[in-house]
Amino acid sequence: MRTLNDLPKPIILLELLGMILLGLAWLSINGHVALPAPLNGTVAAVVMVCGGIALMLPAAFMLLWGVAHNVAPLLLKQRPQQPTPSSKEKRDDADH
Repeated sequence: MRTLNDLPKPIILLELLGMILLGLAWLSINGHVALPAPLNGTVAAVVMVCGGIALMLPAAFMLLWGVAHNVAPLLLKQRPQQPTPSSKEKRDDADH
């Protein structure tokens, strides 16, 4: 996994929703935004923070899984990719 664009679209959408929920919880706790009565208490803020973190976990898992595939292929029982020699370099060519 080279970039964030390699993540599936639903995972990116969950990450975005988690960030929005965390931002809304932060704005609500600091009093910058007045939310309706059921969402205005401290219990609702804690639920929003936990929900935001839970929505962001799949993207973190996918990123770590991609890093594990690139960094440690032997741990995942895959053969490491051998670099192919270019047209300039041959395998039997000596560096003199």
